[in-house]
Amino acid sequence: MKYLLIVLLFFPIFSNAELRIDITQGNMDPIPIAMLNFNTNDEESNEISSNINRVISNNLERSGLFSILPRKLFFDKSIPFEKKPIFSDWKITTAQGLVHGKLDIKNEKLKIEFRLWDILAQKQMVAQKLTTEKSNWRRIAHVISDIVYQRITGESGYFDSRIVYISESGPKSNRKKRLAIIDQDGANHKFLTDGSYLALTPRFSPAAQEVAYLSYNNKIPRIFILDLNTGNQKVLGDFPGMTFSPRYSPDGKKLVMSLAKDGNTDIYEMNLSNLKIKRLTFYDGIDTAPSYSPDGDFITFESDRSGSQKIYVMNLKTKNVKRISFGKGRYATPVWSPRGDLIAFTKLLNGEFYIGVMYSDGKGERVVYKSYLVEGPTWSPNGRVISFYNQNKLSSGKISNPKIKMIDLTGINLRELVTPSDGSDPAWSGLLP
Repeated sequence: MKYLLIVLLFFPIFSNAELRIDITQGNMDPIPIAMLNFNTNDEESNEISSNINRVISNNLERSGLFSILPRKLFFDKSIPFEKKPIFSDWKITTAQGLVHGKLDIKNEKLKIEFRLWDILAQKQMVAQKLTTEKSNWRRIAHVISDIVYQRITGESGYFDSRIVYISESGPKSNRKKRLAIIDQDGANHKFLTDGSYLALTPRFSPAAQEVAYLSYNNKIPRIFILDLNTGNQKVLGDFPGMTFSPRYSPDGKKLVMSLAKDGNTDIYEMNLSNLKIKRLTFYDGIDTAPSYSPDGDFITFESDRSGSQKIYVMNLKTKNVKRISFGKGRYATPVWSPRGDLIAFTKLLNGEFYIGVMYSDGKGERVVYKSYLVEGPTWSPNGRVISFYNQNKLSSGKISNPKIKMIDLTGINLRELVTPSDGSDPAWSGLLP
């Protein structure tokens, strides 16, 4: 899979603006944003401008933090890039932010210059120039979305990212599970395996250029590493007793995994330079589903060492292990947030499943979603959105097929990632290089 370079050139004309969202709050009114198509000189450029406008608008609205105003409210349908907007006209529309700019295509190169204005403070917030290949217009729209999101919220965006997942199709007696990848907004879907063998639990490398996944070959778990740039893949090895794919360390040099040996399931770490494996936990029971902290100094994992499934944290330097979950029910599949502050998990209590989060010391546990069956939490690159897969119990008593969902960290703005067939085991990439 080919990556294309996006060059960002910053104008030295930033101003302190008052337009800001506190995204740590739960229910809030979306910020109204006016999005103008970028000014162009020909029909081809005009079409791409409209497409970019649509992608940016959809990204911002799906975040739940912004509402894009309809064009019928605008006095000006375009503003020259070099001029300021007439702020009094835009205040009437209720817009608090305004995006406009210009777009040019030359020799298959796409150049965009755009500005973000704070209408209430009557100040410019952003002015930037971005350049890429013409065919890469969708990705440049995601980059602009991230810039607007970050400037207003104060935190990095997550739109220039992808999700790898397991595409499921066919009857339950002969379920085909293929590895697939899709942009976070549901575009650019692509199958990565042909379904001739079972694929499970994909995991992105830190640079989002490789995916590790688990496959069963002659009933033996085998780990594959797939290079998304070239499509080449290699076998990391056969791992009898493995039930989850390993996760990469933040520097991409190691993998952490759970392996069953001699009746015990413990946590191991593999050095990718020499493929040597080091055992991390020594417990006569089940330690599984490990995940690194963003600084690589800790792992979180689930264990039954207290009598039922709970979440633990290990200091990789001292090997000290500390239990952090103490609520009722069984806790599973802990995943550390990219921000480092929270751990997402799955919980089973009284026959119902929950997706929850807690601080890395176990405090502040709260539920963000519950259903008949929810599993596999994965974080957006900025740690503000959680994706997972969900199955519901229908009125007929049957269980619905799995679908991939997304929800804000605060437990609002639930939505489905639309895929060509059923989907499970999502894994969210970091921001693309």
